[in-house]
Amino acid sequence: MAERWTRERRVEHTRNLLLDAAEEVVARQGLAGASLELIADAAGYTRGAIYSHFGTKEALFLAVMERQLQRFLDGFTDIVESFHSLGDLDVDKLARRWQELSIGAAQRAALGYEFTLFLLRNPEARAALAERRQETIRSLAHYIDAHLEKVGGRSRVPTEVLAKLLIATNEGVTLGSHLDDENLYRPFMEMVMSQIEPA
Repeated sequence: MAERWTRERRVEHTRNLLLDAAEEVVARQGLAGASLELIADAAGYTRGAIYSHFGTKEALFLAVMERQLQRFLDGFTDIVESFHSLGDLDVDKLARRWQELSIGAAQRAALGYEFTLFLLRNPEARAALAERRQETIRSLAHYIDAHLEKVGGRSRVPTEVLAKLLIATNEGVTLGSHLDDENLYRPFMEMVMSQIEPA
């Protein structure tokens, strides 16, 4: 017997199709060339579906970036869960996983840069999305706090500041490593870890 989909599941399915299409179209066309019509068509929906689920083009792109960040963090789960004390923190493991997650991700990192530049050039969009962006920062700070507390550590800098720095530099480290064929993940991770001390 076919499984019956709930309304919530249908909504989530549609949202994911629209997010996939937005990511694909922006990677191909750039942010300026990624019209809502192109994105909706790639997903098999009308432009109205985007407005219905996200409200604005800017909110759609922010949702793409938030999903990318969540997938990135999820990729560290097994390693982070393997650390039980501050002495267990392994820079090499963390840097290797970051590099693995970023292989072939130059387009996604470029998308992050494009979105940042778009917000920089569009103050109204930046203001409209400011609270959502802050929520993303707070969510990452909570993730850092929870895992540092588990191993008996704390950050020398406020974790919200650390979260902002990580979000701001992630694309740069990925693109710099890709452009120069040089591993910048480990030195950057060493800088981050130098801010961790016993609680």
